[in-house]
Amino acid sequence: MTKLTPLPPTVIEPMVRRALDEDFGNSGDLTANLLVPASAKGKLMMRSREVGVIAGMQAAQMTYSMVDPRVKFTVKKGDGSKVKGGDIIATVEGPTRALLSAERVALNFLGRMSGVATLTSQYVALVKGTKVRIAATRKTTPGLRAVEKQAVLAGGGFTHRESLAAAIMIKDNHIALAGGVDKALKTIAKNADHMTKVSVEVDTLAQLKKVLKYAPDVVLLDNMRAEKLTKAVAIVDGFDGPRPTLEASGGVNLTTVKGLAQTGIDVISIGALTHSAPNFDIGMDAS
Repeated sequence: MTKLTPLPPTVIEPMVRRALDEDFGNSGDLTANLLVPASAKGKLMMRSREVGVIAGMQAAQMTYSMVDPRVKFTVKKGDGSKVKGGDIIATVEGPTRALLSAERVALNFLGRMSGVATLTSQYVALVKGTKVRIAATRKTTPGLRAVEKQAVLAGGGFTHRESLAAAIMIKDNHIALAGGVDKALKTIAKNADHMTKVSVEVDTLAQLKKVLKYAPDVVLLDNMRAEKLTKAVAIVDGFDGPRPTLEASGGVNLTTVKGLAQTGIDVISIGALTHSAPNFDIGMDAS
């Protein structure tokens, strides 16, 4: 697993602020403000209600600090921690109104991101013993990519491209609109910055053989079953030239991922890590 480091505050703060603006509306928490005296203090515990991997703690902690900096947020199980049902993952203590008002946004971040981390960990466990990396894609929730990619890391995966500016990836529509794979790759070779990695997508073995002479850094083998991937690996291993990283993608699921990993490829990228992860169940209980 890639080492987890906190996201820069300038990246995560706008996400949390938007979520709080959405939840608070124009008048704030009417229920808490009417029922709870401003001077009241309390303590709540966040508990996991199932087995999985925690992620999103930084966003949850920032949620409380933005609502009321007097809230003491204590992390018991940080990002990447494996938990079971009933485990306390964090406690919050301080002004009761703030504890109640920030609860849903904090839990939304934790539930969403822990779901991504948990699903990622399931894929990672299935390919254990192979050299394959499990990677996310750009199929993320708009506006939440940074925290969702962080959750993939927490689950033991890798993040792939962070944005369109992170690397050159020539896909089928690029090839079609550029006038063919040869023209596309020649144009990239001529104009790309020397520090930028180049990936090209192929969906046939004939295309694979054609692109190898351009020495791309990565070849994305799109929607290929295990038998075809095995042939693709043999072609690349027999090629007299630089060996690209081989990435498989398209239609991968928990049933098929192990067989794909055993073909000798290097990376399996899976959009479902972020676009189809179920929410992880976390509750908030009074101590």
